[in-house]
Amino acid sequence: MADSIQYYDRYRRSIETETIYGESYLRWTYENPFGRLALALLVKRSLFSAWYGWRMDRPGSRSKVGPFIERYGIDMEECAESRESFGSFNEFFYRKLTPEARPIATGDQAVCFPADGRHLAVPNVSVADVFYVKGQSFDLERFLGSAELAEQFAGGSLVISRLCPVDYHRFHSPVSGRLTQQSEIGGDLFSVSPIALRRRLGYLWENKRTLSLIESEHFGSVAFVAIGATCVGRIHMTRGAGEEVSKGDELGCFAFGGSCVATVFEAGEIKLAADLIENSARSLEVYSKMGDLLGEYIGA
Repeated sequence: MADSIQYYDRYRRSIETETIYGESYLRWTYENPFGRLALALLVKRSLFSAWYGWRMDRPGSRSKVGPFIERYGIDMEECAESRESFGSFNEFFYRKLTPEARPIATGDQAVCFPADGRHLAVPNVSVADVFYVKGQSFDLERFLGSAELAEQFAGGSLVISRLCPVDYHRFHSPVSGRLTQQSEIGGDLFSVSPIALRRRLGYLWENKRTLSLIESEHFGSVAFVAIGATCVGRIHMTRGAGEEVSKGDELGCFAFGGSCVATVFEAGEIKLAADLIENSARSLEVYSKMGDLLGEYIGA
């Protein structure tokens, strides 16, 4: 039997087993020799993602909204619009929530999670070898697309926030500050499910992504990276370089598919939340929602 994907639920304080959207397809693609051939020929070259994204933009995709809500128990009370208002599945997928649906961690020295999802933290990205499986190290230079930035963030803390298709798919600023830089980094569109990342962590720096640098008062420079994935050919940024953002402000959203964002802090700037450190040390993600506490200024 294939290994299940487990995570720690911060609210229930229990270990849960993930219901994986498209699990049979993912396992065939990343665990079967014929599936990996299809991956090399079609999936990573964006053809599949472009086609599927086009389908999810079509008016006919509205018929998928109701069944999706029912099957995955989407709480429409949080949604700013009714299910009848969406013109396509993608419009539903990157739906906006009401302001009260996601309270933001209070205090200038608190950092909030930038997205709903399952979060994995690495206190020192330069020495870590425990991610989704033991023995995989993180190539910070390739991930950030710059040797200079890799040196700046060496020894810093990394938090990977993985969004499943059932999650809220807008992402937000984890801190207040000024967006000093924003750039696109080209790449492929591999899956970022643990099914794929257990096999090859490098998908995180081989996929297309958008890098934003936020200059903050307490945390210095914070690197925020939105990562594309299979069926997520489009990363929509709604804030850009030169803009001031407050903690919890929307930065952008993903079109259809599961994906992830990553937040990188400079060394000695953040004290990660205790449950995040404890569970991540066991390669166990922590489920938490956007706005909840990720960590605090190390001097707090």
